[in-house]
Amino acid sequence: MKSESVPPGPSVLLALQRATHITLQLLAAELAELELTASEINALANLADDRGRTVSELGAAIGTRPTTLTSVLDRLERRGHITRGAVPGDRRAVLVGLTPSGRAAAAVIRRTLADLEQRALSDLPPEAVSGFHTVLDSLTEGER
Repeated sequence: MKSESVPPGPSVLLALQRATHITLQLLAAELAELELTASEINALANLADDRGRTVSELGAAIGTRPTTLTSVLDRLERRGHITRGAVPGDRRAVLVGLTPSGRAAAAVIRRTLADLEQRALSDLPPEAVSGFHTVLDSLTEGER
């Protein structure tokens, strides 16, 4: 993106960063009983559909490298929330899945996320939400 195409005014990225921190604080407060870190919450939220993912797929969904994700998965596995197993036909890949306690935690996380999103976006017109998604897509495309 060329600097001349950036509109004057407050930084979109700084506003996004501030919103992210506030969102993480709200989630931490509302999910305190789960005793999970923000990264663990993110991983479980992305596994909530109970469709196993390889470490690489999960890392891409979360926006982190598989090597960074390993310590998060180690903690979730020690707590009994996930399992890691082999991928048929690919000896190098590791498949991550939820255990019953992981499913329960993921369900609580997804409900909390949906409630928070509903509270935050309910007064916005659909085109504003769509525009926000367009901005987020543009930012994440820059990573690829």
